[in-house]
Amino acid sequence: MNSSRKDWSEKLDDALWAYRTAYKTPIGRSPYSLIYGKACHLPLELEYRARWAIKYLNMELSTAQEKREMDLHELEEIRLDAYESSRIYKERTKAFHDKRITPKDFKEGDDVLLYNSRLKLFPGKLKCRWSEPFKVKEVLPYGAITLVNNNGAEFTVNGHRLKKYMGSQSIEEGSSIRLHDPPQA
Repeated sequence: MNSSRKDWSEKLDDALWAYRTAYKTPIGRSPYSLIYGKACHLPLELEYRARWAIKYLNMELSTAQEKREMDLHELEEIRLDAYESSRIYKERTKAFHDKRITPKDFKEGDDVLLYNSRLKLFPGKLKCRWSEPFKVKEVLPYGAITLVNNNGAEFTVNGHRLKKYMGSQSIEEGSSIRLHDPPQA
């Protein structure tokens, strides 16, 4: 495009052509070959292949009809294969994603920290993205959690924005923790 980006509509056809003819990993072929059942050829190649096809089939209608039926059956097999490849790709992606998720189970009375998503816009150099500890009042279905702040105000948030607060756990009196020693079992 030019620097003013006003000629995008002229470039749209070329961009769509490039997208439709590019190989896509999830389906194992290009969208063009998925629709038409064959690789994409430039107009000059098509003209040459059309002449070759007419000469090869010698204009026999029955032979051309049988060839077309075979091509349609092959195209259906290609589409089924692409559907299966896409399904396998999605399953692998989902398994990879699910493997990295850590389960969060909150109970009533737990202390939690709330992730402050607004801090992304104007981050301070050393500001913490987790705000003060809140108490879990109620665990609702589908991951929603009702919290209570220190003033007694209640609000509901998505459980993905929370993490357990470990600062409220007390240390037994008379015991000391030395940071350079390994923990006692």
